[in-house]
Amino acid sequence: MKLGKQKSIKDITGRAGEVWRHHSPQCDLQGLWRNDLGSNMTLLALNTAGTFLGFYLTAVTATNKQILVSPLQGAQQHPGAKRHPPFAFTVQWQFSDSTTTLVGQCFVDCSGKETLETTWLLWEEVTSHRDTWKATGVGTSILIYIK
Repeated sequence: MKLGKQKSIKDITGRAGEVWRHHSPQCDLQGLWRNDLGSNMTLLALNTAGTFLGFYLTAVTATNKQILVSPLQGAQQHPGAKRHPPFAFTVQWQFSDSTTTLVGQCFVDCSGKETLETTWLLWEEVTSHRDTWKATGVGTSILIYIK
């Protein structure tokens, strides 16, 4: 696997880090991603087991609290073995009583544009078992690789 030039980026927390990009049609989750609503996500390098950490800064919320950068952790299925392996990660929101898990797959089009196609499930804390019907939200999100 050929590695590209090393370059410095600032992630959504403002910290500088080094990023290695692959020159192949295989998806690389590491980097800065953005969805159509303006939410930003920074994924750090995968380890050899395929697990990774990162940060998510959502642009939308159902609360009236100040939005904060929130940590995430996840795993990619068989990293390096397939061109477009599935992945999953969980965001622990720092400004609300909810957690979101996203599952999906990375795709590279013929021009080299990388996208993450995901389905998300949000669970918000409720006060009683009777209220669990209103605790969940489900949706889809497409994130585009920025750098």
